[in-house]
Amino acid sequence: QVQLVESGGGLVQAGESLRLSCAASGRISRVNTMGWYRQAPGNQRDVVATITSGYDTNYADSVKGRFTISRDNAKNTVYLQMDNLKSEDTAVYYCNANVFDVLSFKFRNLWGQGTQVTVSS
Repeated sequence: QVQLVESGGGLVQAGESLRLSCAASGRISRVNTMGWYRQAPGNQRDVVATITSGYDTNYADSVKGRFTISRDNAKNTVYLQMDNLKSEDTAVYYCNANVFDVLSFKFRNLWGQGTQVTVSS
């Protein structure tokens, strides 16, 4: 079964750091763009950062200069380093990836289970 498994959320104080990880597993032959999204209570799910297989990155304006997205293609894993966290960063963070499933022989858009990040001020 092809899936994304996240880890690394938690409770921190404003100004501190967290690192999220997300690994794609299963019968995968290729992983295209990977990214992180977040959803706060009562809000829609918004993009935080994305990274292509060629390591091109994009960030939401609200996290530029504080968050860094990276990936390890050999491990099919994407990371989100979050520094100088603010209370407004509190949300459930979801990993997303476009992968080629060799069992179904098609590309699939996958979501992780979500991990809670809470920043206290």
